[in-house]
Amino acid sequence: MRAQVHHRTTTVRGHEVFYREAGPADAPVLLLLHGFPSSSHMFRDLVPRLAHRYRVIAPDHLGFGRSAAPSADAFPYTFAELADVTYEFTERLGLARFALYVHDYGAPIGLRLALAHPERVTAIVTQNGNAYEEGFGKEAWAPVFAYIENPSEETAGPVHAIRSLEGVTWQYTHGVPERLLSLVSPDAWHHDAERMTRPGQDAIQLGLIGDYGSNIALYPRFQEYFRESQVPLLAAWGAHDEIFVPAGALAFHRDLPQAEVHLLPTGHFALETHAPQIARLMDDFLTRTL
Repeated sequence: MRAQVHHRTTTVRGHEVFYREAGPADAPVLLLLHGFPSSSHMFRDLVPRLAHRYRVIAPDHLGFGRSAAPSADAFPYTFAELADVTYEFTERLGLARFALYVHDYGAPIGLRLALAHPERVTAIVTQNGNAYEEGFGKEAWAPVFAYIENPSEETAGPVHAIRSLEGVTWQYTHGVPERLLSLVSPDAWHHDAERMTRPGQDAIQLGLIGDYGSNIALYPRFQEYFRESQVPLLAAWGAHDEIFVPAGALAFHRDLPQAEVHLLPTGHFALETHAPQIARLMDDFLTRTL
């Protein structure tokens, strides 16, 4: 019998943060951090599969999903700020130690948290959550890097297209084998695309994309953290992802020789097609780790 999932909110810095929670209150904590353009909705199939043994908590970042989306004038949308908000969220919930699951944007947010508070992070699961320059898919990232290098109305156009319904649909379906496409729920990309149309999203998302270079600048520090901590790490990676390519998953072995890397035959949102497999990999990994 699968665990019930609770849908809750708390307040951080005066802003409402939505989160999903399941599992025993006294169990080891798993903190799931979603990526762009999604929310904790991406974990809807994973959370109940892990809640038999863990306290699983998945917040929506500010500006995403069902969390508040204060205007870019009212909140500085940078990855450093989102990491600080995430830390304050863990404080609000009394989470002293936790394993991280990071995807896409969730990776630099979670890894900033690990840099600041390494004693709190018991393990890391990365699902297409990058920390190495070779992990960038050149074609997918070309418009983003063009905007970072020269922010203008002209370079912003292709970046806006990434969060259109067509752009979000591509992220969910590209790289998924034909035989598995029927497993990808259209609700997922429609949910994300709809949330991306909320007032103020142009400035919110351009702010974060413009700040993405700050994450790349931290890669040497992330990698130093891996080497010094030897934090247990599992990479469960969509092998056909052209946003964060498999080279990014394999690169973890440079700094974490004991890292477990599994390349799954799917795309960027691997949980859409491989939630049962990823849950089993995680359960096995965490049973041996925590």
